[in-house]
Amino acid sequence: METLTFEFPAGQPARGRALVGCVGSGDLEVLLEPGRAGTLAIQVVTSVNGSGPRWEQLFQRLFAGQVLPALNIDIHDFGATPGVVRLRLEQALEEVAHD
Repeated sequence: METLTFEFPAGQPARGRALVGCVGSGDLEVLLEPGRAGTLAIQVVTSVNGSGPRWEQLFQRLFAGQVLPALNIDIHDFGATPGVVRLRLEQALEEVAHD
């Protein structure tokens, strides 16, 4: 198991929370909570050691060209593919946008 942390610039704190996925059934769980203004903080707990560069590239592609609300994102990963990661993050961001 490895724990990775990332930070990206963000706007004002989100107002809602979201929980999507389940480690047991989909290999990935994503929890979003309001964060500190200006900061998108991500913590990934993953079963895939040495995957930090892959996660960083995925986040850079996903967040490029947009300003997201300030969030604390916790991801529990058990070997999800990048496509599943992107889908779950987009699902969670959509839920937070509706709150």
